[in-house]
Amino acid sequence: MGKRILVTGSQGTLGRKLVAELQSRGHVVTGCDLHHGEKNEIRADVAEMRQVSRAFEEVQPEVVYHLAAEFGRNNGQQYYEQLWKSNAIGTRNIIEACTEFGAHMVFASSSESYGDTAETGAALHEDILLTQVPNFHNEYALSKWTNEKQIQIASQNSSLKATTLRFFNAYGPGEEYNNYRSVVCLFIYRLLHDMPITVYEDYHRVFMYVTDWARTVANVADRTECLEPIPSHLRVFNVGGEEYVSIEALVEKLKKLIPATKSVITLLPKEQANITNKRPNNSRAEVILGHECRVSLDEGLPTTVEWMKNRYWYSFR
Repeated sequence: MGKRILVTGSQGTLGRKLVAELQSRGHVVTGCDLHHGEKNEIRADVAEMRQVSRAFEEVQPEVVYHLAAEFGRNNGQQYYEQLWKSNAIGTRNIIEACTEFGAHMVFASSSESYGDTAETGAALHEDILLTQVPNFHNEYALSKWTNEKQIQIASQNSSLKATTLRFFNAYGPGEEYNNYRSVVCLFIYRLLHDMPITVYEDYHRVFMYVTDWARTVANVADRTECLEPIPSHLRVFNVGGEEYVSIEALVEKLKKLIPATKSVITLLPKEQANITNKRPNNSRAEVILGHECRVSLDEGLPTTVEWMKNRYWYSFR
């Protein structure tokens, strides 16, 4: 029998994919977003407790996926007031409501939480942050680490049941372009429109196709009864891809898929507000959450390029 699930940030790129995946499994899913949605959507700002309480009262959720957040380092720098309101106060409100209603909270964290502990390029294990406090290069990263600490405190001091997922570069069809989006989305759009691109040398990332992401994240709702007996500090999971590539190599793959591009690509040595390497150890998620990467970059990038061509057909040559 399906569970009653509330998804904050349900109108976002990943939120829409998650809602669809959960519904396909028979769960009763209600979205929660700043925008007015269609059926099974509640308009609410997570930073406003009255609105959060109304959503919880209406849904009576058993599981809450908390995806609502201000995303990205540039967004955090330019709109820092909204970053801290949404990410810190908003997460605190969801913690409070989940505790009151006895709902299992699934928190959308980020590889950014690792800060400079990721710099070596070694595969990151979740337990690193139990003993190390990273240095951070941007406020978005700091906000995600702060959110994890908020959850840790509530798990220790109250009855909060929570699982934290640290995401590493999910990409795929459905991500609308703006200047604050993920690197795959940014590069494809700019190559399609002959816009300039800046690439920093010797930066490496893993990339995870959106269907692989959604499947693993939805698995949490199916496994909460198995997860809850696990100590709270072990209910933290890396969820990332397996292919570890340089950003330069990513651009080269995209240029082969968009051969007519006239974009000027500038190589620079260092970006002050970013971390050089991010590479997860996914073994905990593989064992406990059934995480599996089925779609390679060479399979996922072409479908993403085609989606963006179709989405922006009016401006694509």
